[in-house]
Amino acid sequence: MQDSQGRENGRQDAKHQRGTKNHSPHFYSFFRLQLPTNLFYLLLIFCLGLCLSACGNPSPTQSKTDNSSPKEDDTKLTFFGVASEQFDEVGRPIWKVKAKEAKYTTDKQIGQAQSPEGELYQDGKVVYQIKAEKADIKQDGKQLFLQGKIVATDPRNGIVLKGNELEWRPQEDLLIVRNQLNGSHKQLQAVAQEAKVKTREQRIEFSQGVVAKSADPQLQMRTEHLMWHIKEEKLFSDRPIQIERYKDNKITGRGNGNAAEINLKTQIATLKPQAKLELIDPPVQITSNSITWNINKENITTNSPIRVFKAAENVTVTANRGKMKIPENTVYLTGNVNAVGQRRQSLKSNQLTWYLDKKLLEAQGNVVYRQIEPKLTFQGETAVGNLETENIVVKGGNSGRRVVTEIIPQEGR
Repeated sequence: MQDSQGRENGRQDAKHQRGTKNHSPHFYSFFRLQLPTNLFYLLLIFCLGLCLSACGNPSPTQSKTDNSSPKEDDTKLTFFGVASEQFDEVGRPIWKVKAKEAKYTTDKQIGQAQSPEGELYQDGKVVYQIKAEKADIKQDGKQLFLQGKIVATDPRNGIVLKGNELEWRPQEDLLIVRNQLNGSHKQLQAVAQEAKVKTREQRIEFSQGVVAKSADPQLQMRTEHLMWHIKEEKLFSDRPIQIERYKDNKITGRGNGNAAEINLKTQIATLKPQAKLELIDPPVQITSNSITWNINKENITTNSPIRVFKAAENVTVTANRGKMKIPENTVYLTGNVNAVGQRRQSLKSNQLTWYLDKKLLEAQGNVVYRQIEPKLTFQGETAVGNLETENIVVKGGNSGRRVVTEIIPQEGR
């Protein structure tokens, strides 16, 4: 017992000699409480568990916030130096578009592109070059759609189409430019709501509020539907159309019809049906079911029933067909001709030449002149005179009795 106690005392003495070393359990200060180390770790684990439980079961308000849809900007990815290409089944390109910068929205499949430009292809050849300041691009492999300030140029003929929307359907050989369309070419300028382009045929179909101007001849056309056959240099309309003719920037004539064909190369316009042509100089109106207006040669012809009206003398002439030479101020009428004046005086014949500036009529063949007051009727082979003033000379012809009758109106009439 004493030996055991002595050994213990010796160890205590040795400890004091080397310095104190505490082997009792460690304690940490926690809200002025002293806890053993093992108990501290248990409390720490318990607190972490509570935190994890709180995260796994958020409050209703927090859950509503977390489950809300992300903003559209959060779903956009921005790329720089973007290029989009599409090819047909044999590997030929059908479009190539590149942009300096583009934002791609995966859910909407729309790329918001900055300064996009590119080419549209048909049969492996470039048919239109496109560019814009910015545009929203949508593509599904079969068609390309752009929204923005679009400029499309045909490198084959120099046609430029501008609008706010462009749609390219290569399988249909169809390019559509719409929304405030403006088309320009050395031969034609046009504004409309929409243009449909057949690239292989090089044909453009303008629709809705079309106003087109040609440079040579100088024409302005207004209609709801106008087709331009570029190679043939022809314009067609199957809707009511108005054509205004200008010379030295002054209007010289105005034509209307329910349809029209205009050959820009030959400068011949055909109006039909229910066609009407008004000339400024001389001031006459011509109506027919079909009118051919040779703008270059300045003549008008029709093989359909025709009506010519001159308001200055209030004289109307109808016939089966007719022709007018504008520079000569002369109208030639054939077949069942009937000229009627203001007081219902009339001159019928097989043929009639009307000199507008001279106010003179020359009738040939089966001539019949009728006057209401005084009531008179004369027949002959020819007649010459002024229908407005009722000064007419009727001749009987070369065979049989030759009768020359002169009719002079009463004074004071």
